[in-house]
Amino acid sequence: MLTRPRVFHLLGLFISSVVLCFCLSRVVTAQSVSLAQLVQQGVDLYQAGDYKTAIELWQTALKTDQNNPTNAVIIRENLARAQQQLGQSDAAIAQWEQVTNHYRQTRNLQFLERSLTEQAQVYSSLGQSRKAIALLCGQESNRLQISNNLSCLPESALQLARTVTDNTGEAAALGSLGDAYRLRGDYQTAIVLLQSGLKLTTNPAYRMAALNNLGNAYSSLAQVSYRRAESANQRSDEPEAQRFKQIGLKDDSQALQYLQESLELAQSQKNLASELRSLISAIPAYYRTSANASATTVLQQATALLTQLPDRRDRVYAAIDLARLQQPVTIEQPLSRIDCLQSNLLPQAESLLRQAVTTAQRLQDRRAESFALGELGHLQTCRGDMAQALQLTQQARLAADQDLKAKDSLFLWEWQTGRILKAQGRNAEAIAAYQRSIATLETIRSDILSANRDLQFDFRETIEPIYRELVSLKLQQETPVSIQTKANNSTKSNQNFKAILGTIDSLKLAELQNYFGNDCVVVALNSGSQDAVSDRSAAVINTVILENQTAIILSLPDGQKKFALYNIKRQDLIDQINVFRRGLQSYGDFEGYNPQPAQQVYNWLIRPFADDLEQAQIKTLVFVQDGILRSIPMAALHDGRQFLIQQYAIATTPSLSLTDTKPFNRSHLRVLALGLTKEAIVDNQTFPALPNVRTELAGVEGKIPGSKQLLDEAFTSIGMQKELSQTVYPMIHLATHGKFGTDPDDTFIVTGNSQKLTLNELDHVIRGTTRNREPLELLTLTACETAVGDDRSSLGLAGVAIQAGARSALASLWSIDDAATAEVATEFYANLRDANLTKAQALQLAQKALIEKSLKNPQFSHPAYWSPFVLVGNWQ
Repeated sequence: MLTRPRVFHLLGLFISSVVLCFCLSRVVTAQSVSLAQLVQQGVDLYQAGDYKTAIELWQTALKTDQNNPTNAVIIRENLARAQQQLGQSDAAIAQWEQVTNHYRQTRNLQFLERSLTEQAQVYSSLGQSRKAIALLCGQESNRLQISNNLSCLPESALQLARTVTDNTGEAAALGSLGDAYRLRGDYQTAIVLLQSGLKLTTNPAYRMAALNNLGNAYSSLAQVSYRRAESANQRSDEPEAQRFKQIGLKDDSQALQYLQESLELAQSQKNLASELRSLISAIPAYYRTSANASATTVLQQATALLTQLPDRRDRVYAAIDLARLQQPVTIEQPLSRIDCLQSNLLPQAESLLRQAVTTAQRLQDRRAESFALGELGHLQTCRGDMAQALQLTQQARLAADQDLKAKDSLFLWEWQTGRILKAQGRNAEAIAAYQRSIATLETIRSDILSANRDLQFDFRETIEPIYRELVSLKLQQETPVSIQTKANNSTKSNQNFKAILGTIDSLKLAELQNYFGNDCVVVALNSGSQDAVSDRSAAVINTVILENQTAIILSLPDGQKKFALYNIKRQDLIDQINVFRRGLQSYGDFEGYNPQPAQQVYNWLIRPFADDLEQAQIKTLVFVQDGILRSIPMAALHDGRQFLIQQYAIATTPSLSLTDTKPFNRSHLRVLALGLTKEAIVDNQTFPALPNVRTELAGVEGKIPGSKQLLDEAFTSIGMQKELSQTVYPMIHLATHGKFGTDPDDTFIVTGNSQKLTLNELDHVIRGTTRNREPLELLTLTACETAVGDDRSSLGLAGVAIQAGARSALASLWSIDDAATAEVATEFYANLRDANLTKAQALQLAQKALIEKSLKNPQFSHPAYWSPFVLVGNWQ
């Protein structure tokens, strides 16, 4: 699926200016003078930006000389480039496939590798970086392999370039590979590859592109650090926030150095397009480093340079970018898609956007026109001219809809239509527009969230609000329990709630794809829903946090739906939940524990439905939590008399449709138990010894016959792979330090040889080597920790079972006394052997046992010792 060029970053073939000069010079080899003239006319039109007419001439030339494969392949190369400029990527790929097939048959290896590189660039522009990497190298490699001379498959573009000693082609392949890794979000690898390519050639066109992409890679690295700083601020860790901010500023400074070098080279070559690209890429980095004067100067230079460019797609997107860049931004206050420019900046922004519309219309580039019209429509909403805004937005929708490959712009303008209609009080029409937006987004979401890390930065601004705003509108059609005189179970209401829950579920899936950055969660999809839960003693509670409200939706086994709505601002809710979490983690005696925050959350989530739960004879509560609510254990909620876990078994899941709700198959129970007892240092962080892990593993092994343990030095990734490949283990127990961070790269467990095993790597170990024919039944992670106030890290915990290919996960929200952990774990596995108990009930009894024990042993009286254990996924 096509992805819109990210604001501040212009799309363009990485090597088009390099390879184009090689191929176009060959058109004179055409046998017919008239054919050569026809092709050359197309070349002239292409260089002038008239891609449509160039395509028409080349298609005529292709029909004129159908019997000469050499001429045909040259024309197809040029057609592919022009079609890509107009966004006709499928057609361009089809042309490149014919071109590469010809070069394979004729064994013209040099032109084969260059054609593969250009084809890979088309895939990268579509956000399909995996396909690009496959063409360029044939396999994905980690940073260590790349630094030690990357080895690629023989038929890949990079390896072919090395075979024929084509330094420029190798440089182009390395640069394209680097850009593909940049789009994947692996910026460090991208930088290594781009720098390697720079060393191979002095070709100015290549160096301009490579230097610009290096600047963009460092700029993206800076944004990662700023996001981590924001996360640290959320959890009130000021030193960590400042550390990440300084790292980001350093990366931004490096980005500006590369962009300046690219700019100077472009100016020396009089390459206006590359010069403009470097200027625009530099502006946000200048803003973020507080060099506003430099940003203003560069903005003026870029705006003046824009008028000198011929009509071409790059000019349209440059004008759109420059319109948004009129307003200075800061690290703390970036400009989101729906934010408005300051009123004094609107006239200049409007002038630029109207230029963009005019250029796109002259080019007949419907996709570019769609973006220009849509941005112009947004500008009119900022002016308050809703009628004009709606008209322009509808024109943008029409332009996107006519270009069937422009769904990544269509969903944006459907969303914008919904916002405008909502502002006009036309809620029914607004709901229909939001639904169209989400329906369009659903067809492309997997691609753009798993392949394009640039868009992952914008998830909370560009994707998430669409779902939440639709839920808010649809909830307005229902009556909360606080003001109901009787239950409303009409068919219309049930259908509305079903749609609401479906929207929430889709949002949860999108969040997981955004967090993990891959499509593993898609594979795990099943047809589960609130109405298809087989456990008739379980109720499902969905929470959804809106900007100024929080909604709680109860789904009972008989299909009834009820909801409560609280007028509380999102940030106020976050603050209160963080107070609750910090109180839970304060290890003191029970008398020093303040139960009031636990009672407040109970009053929000449970009390409105207490009678309904009792009448339905509910035994298990399944929570589908939202945002910051994922960071607290429901077991510790308190009704004033007892904890929630003392009344109900409790489970949580990121999405019910991603949860296999079939009961636990207890045949052939066996556990592979792995643990770390010694102190470990990973990434300069010291993890303390866990002396009671030995007792914990012995207890697990003693309760489940046939189990095996790997302790300390025996607990390695290789050792784990070997054991899983030899024996079927339905359950894996990991008693070791683990961290759930803001990004998947910060989410890992510590192995016995003091190595870091990320969740993606753990997924590879489990799925790639296990002899299990069925999914892993249970993955247990004790001594893990999520950060207080960081809902991104708790999202990683919520998705751990899905990511690891397990039906259930038992994990801790924070690391606690390992003696208490050993007791809970041992009791939990003992309870699992009882076929009359579900997994959730097995955990409930283990936690209740520790609560009861605290009456005799005050050491465990605080809920911090038993409450952080959460069951994720299947609870039966």
